[in-house]
Amino acid sequence: MTKIRVVKQNNSIAEVICDGHTGYGVEGEDIVCAGLSCIIQTAILGLLKVAKVKLDMDRRDNDGYIRFKLPENMPDSTRTAVDIILDTMLLGVADLHLGYKDFIELEVQ
Repeated sequence: MTKIRVVKQNNSIAEVICDGHTGYGVEGEDIVCAGLSCIIQTAILGLLKVAKVKLDMDRRDNDGYIRFKLPENMPDSTRTAVDIILDTMLLGVADLHLGYKDFIELEVQ
């Protein structure tokens, strides 16, 4: 099971932690894990390349672990772009969670 924790501060996402493989299918052919990975990694690319935010990030592919934390002090225009990217990411993750609750645990705090 993949456990996803989304931490919010001031109504904005400040940190995302994904831990574990979903176990839906055979490694390398697990469509749920692949879908979830695409959502998270596309959001990270958006943060890095579009919003140009420097993330505090850890990643361990073998464990299915990725964590990223946003800087605390961002200009308002950057925060707006970050919120759009991460709110869209959360919509995708939440939708995938609805269909695959036995394989994805989602916690938003």
